Amino acid sequence: MSEVKAIAKLMQELEDQLVVCMRCGMCQAVCPVFTQTGREADVARGKLALLDGLLHEMFKDPDGVSERLNRCLLCGSCAANCPSGVKVLDIFLKARAILTGFMGLSPAKRLVLRGMLSRPALFDRVADWAGRFQKLITKPANEIIGTSCARFASPLLDNRHFRLLSSTAYHRRVPSMSTATGASGKRAAFFVGCLIDKIFPNIAEAAVKVLTGCGVGIYLPAGQGCCGIPALSSGDRETFLKLLHHNLPLFETEETDVLVTACATCTSTIKKVWPVMVQDQDKELRQRVQHIADKTTDISAFVAPMIDALHLTPALHNPPEVVTYHDPCHLKKSLGIFNEPRKLLTAAGCRLKEMAEPDACCGMGGSFNLQYYDISSKIGRLKRDQIAAVGADRVATGCPACMLQISDMLSQAGDAIGVCHPIEMIAEQMDAS
Repeated sequence: MSEVKAIAKLMQELEDQLVVCMRCGMCQAVCPVFTQTGREADVARGKLALLDGLLHEMFKDPDGVSERLNRCLLCGSCAANCPSGVKVLDIFLKARAILTGFMGLSPAKRLVLRGMLSRPALFDRVADWAGRFQKLITKPANEIIGTSCARFASPLLDNRHFRLLSSTAYHRRVPSMSTATGASGKRAAFFVGCLIDKIFPNIAEAAVKVLTGCGVGIYLPAGQGCCGIPALSSGDRETFLKLLHHNLPLFETEETDVLVTACATCTSTIKKVWPVMVQDQDKELRQRVQHIADKTTDISAFVAPMIDALHLTPALHNPPEVVTYHDPCHLKKSLGIFNEPRKLLTAAGCRLKEMAEPDACCGMGGSFNLQYYDISSKIGRLKRDQIAAVGADRVATGCPACMLQISDMLSQAGDAIGVCHPIEMIAEQMDAS
């Protein structure tokens, strides 16, 4: 009964938000999926028109509604350019939750989301096990980028170039941490995130190194789980709330000034999505979530004002390494953070050279990449072409999911262009200074 009430409340919230859309079509010009397909159903306006009659359509053709809602990267390009200020991402996430509440999860998603992701300790063990055996079914693809590909034909891995799971996840290297405040007078909680923990632990190591160098105390609680966006993107609000209830107390145990992440998606989820998706919960939980959200920020935005405290030498390479930067959608379009990562790259001694459209979506979109790889890769190849045209030695970005997509596209093209996070470049410069 409580779930039925929750769905009814979400439905009412949808109706209240949908009236704002003027159907002007401005979203067509910026939607990366529409650019590839030319289908009105794939653009925000088409989906919002569908949602106007969601209750009727949900009973009439639930599979069709689900297909149309899922053909979306959730990149926020439409919301960032909407003259009416329609909160498109909020609407789509709520609509997916309503639809999943009606249809239920597929067996595969139920296994992955509720069977593993909602249980962080088990998820960690499964990832550890997969990391030990992954090389039996993979082979190196691009040494510069660090990608691999499948040894045998596989429906999921075929044609992809991917980054392997780390042999030792970050939570195994550093289970927890609590350090005193240094010269900055600030203390930061560090939310690691799944992709950084399990695929890019070097980013977490770089983040800790830079924060410590800036005189920032660090609180890293043990047992962190996923931020919940993979579950919510699939409409699984139950798993999302379970993960929120798991993570929230961990970051309330010790007093901190800020919560930082090195993942654009995690930052956007905690800061923007967590408060929206608990609006129907009790007042105490809403206040606790809002408190965490208010002090959450991206690591580049947090570190940039303190970068001079590191006393970095002018250049690591002679001539300076040429680096281009890709703006993650969740960082620039959702949070308005774009100057700060560039400040880090300049401080790292590289020569920053902008690509044609640095804030164009790379096409990853989380599970979108798994369901619609043909569209995802077409969008990704456009990004690859822009990166290659710059003639950069490396491309940096503040989102590990974008790093996966860009690595795939560059690797398949045979490019010798490294892919990294801006905080890694600062850590490298610290070692050289």
